Amino acid sequence: MAHVMIARPAASEYNPHYAGYVAAVPEGDLLETLESQIEDAVKLLKGVDDKKSRHRYAPDKWSVREVVGHLADSERVFAYRALRFARGDATPLPSFDENEWAKISNADARPLPDLVAELTVVRGASLALFRSFTDKEFARAGIASGNPITVRGLAYIITGHERHHVRILRERYGI
Repeated sequence: MAHVMIARPAASEYNPHYAGYVAAVPEGDLLETLESQIEDAVKLLKGVDDKKSRHRYAPDKWSVREVVGHLADSERVFAYRALRFARGDATPLPSFDENEWAKISNADARPLPDLVAELTVVRGASLALFRSFTDKEFARAGIASGNPITVRGLAYIITGHERHHVRILRERYGI
C-alpha cells in the first residue's frame, strides 16, 4: 500500500481541549514525525539517572517515570480509539482519568529503561496501525469522551501530546 499523507485535521475534528496538541505538530509528513520524535524522546530519556527519574517538579506532579508511563497509556488509548473509528465502529468511547491511572500505574516502581522500552513498542504499534489506514479511514469519526473526533485528529493528538510532555520534561524537570 502506498504511503498516505495524513492531512492536518480541521478544528471541528477534535475537542477544543486538544487544540494545543494539534497546533504543536509541525508541518510535514506526520508518520515521519511520529517516527523521529520517539527516537528523540528515547535519546532524551537515556540520559536520566535513577534519582532524576523519580523527580517531581512539585509535590502534586508526576515523576519522570510516571510521565513516561502516562505517554504509553495515553497513546494506547488514542490508538485504540483510532482503530475503532477507522473500522467504522460508532460505539461512543468513554474518557479516562489520566491522574487516577498514574496513581495506580506502578510506574515509579519500574526502571525508567523498561518504561522507555514500552513506550517505544507502543509507538511502533501506533505507526504500524496508522500506516495501514487509507485516506478514507483517516477521515472516519466517532465519539470519544463525549465529543466527535476523527482518526486523523487522534493521530495528530498522539503526536502533539508527546511533544507537549517532552517540552515539560525539558523545561520543568530539567532533562
